[in-house]
Amino acid sequence: MNVYHFKKGTEICNYSYSNKILAVRLNRQRLIVCLEESIYIHNIKDMKLLKTLLDIPSNPTGLCALSTNHSNSYLAYPGCSTIGEILVYDTNNLSTVTVIPAHDSPLAALAFNHTGTKIASASEKGTVIRVFSVPEGQRLYEFRRGMKRYVNISSLSFSMDSKFLSASSNTETVHIFKVEQLNPSCPEESPTWSAYMGKMFMAASNYLPLQVSDMMNQERAFAAVRLNFCGQRLICTLATIQKLPRLLVASSDGHLYIYNLDPHEGGECVLVKQHRLFDLNKIDENEEHDVRPPVPQSYAATVARPSAVPPSSTMPGYSEDGGTLKGEVIPDYELAAGPVCLDDENEFPPIISCLGSKNEKTKRS
Repeated sequence: MNVYHFKKGTEICNYSYSNKILAVRLNRQRLIVCLEESIYIHNIKDMKLLKTLLDIPSNPTGLCALSTNHSNSYLAYPGCSTIGEILVYDTNNLSTVTVIPAHDSPLAALAFNHTGTKIASASEKGTVIRVFSVPEGQRLYEFRRGMKRYVNISSLSFSMDSKFLSASSNTETVHIFKVEQLNPSCPEESPTWSAYMGKMFMAASNYLPLQVSDMMNQERAFAAVRLNFCGQRLICTLATIQKLPRLLVASSDGHLYIYNLDPHEGGECVLVKQHRLFDLNKIDENEEHDVRPPVPQSYAATVARPSAVPPSSTMPGYSEDGGTLKGEVIPDYELAAGPVCLDDENEFPPIISCLGSKNEKTKRS
């Protein structure tokens, strides 16, 4: 695992592990490295190894989630390889918080909300998505993605305000659910036929088998996106762009799709923009081009440009000894040899300053 400073363009430290790294997660307090049967917890300030969780249930996909809120720095990973148990671990206090019996089938996706107070989960069946409170582990919401077929849910994502939850899979549909509790103090609406039938179903569910009543109480999608393809791995997220709610969907073939989201009416989301993340100069001639005008240069190509930052040896205040040597397996008692101050934003100048100094040197030469 190599840790880089993005603004400076230099390597901060590197560590080697005993097995293949399947996932890396981090917030401003902790850095998590997930292997198939172990999890390493590092302190983000100095990369000190705080805890190694050994002999965890087999986790061949590296499924785990870390809260981005470092005050509620909870880690979630499968607590069992045969059923959908969620083990919630407090990475600040280094202790297990709770084990949530979420699904009958093994877990396929996990996601915390931005405050670390809720966690969403889906199983390998992919038909039901559940939301639980953290750290109590109480079931709060249950959403039904579909009934006709099992799917592989690849990502779950809360909106920043935790009012919406998006779910993507290997099908052509991305679902958005409304995570909102009904306020019992609100005045009752005028009776309608649909409201009457809804009350009838709710009353009838008390006399039906548990599995049937659960299915009747599950909420359906509030909004959705219909893609013109299926079978690809999709990653989705909900974001606010220019003060408007948007759904972002990235496909495994290198495209990014941006859709609108009506937070009041829901329904079908409309495509706003489409980007290709690969280098536009390397597109195959036989490949169909995007309908919208391409950007001058892709994000991937911009990041891949040679760094304008001088070598780390010329940068004062940078520590090269922040980790073990390459190829060396990190033991449980290993500490970082020197402070690397990953959370100190004042230690390094912004990349704009670095680029400016280089441009001035170029002009002088």
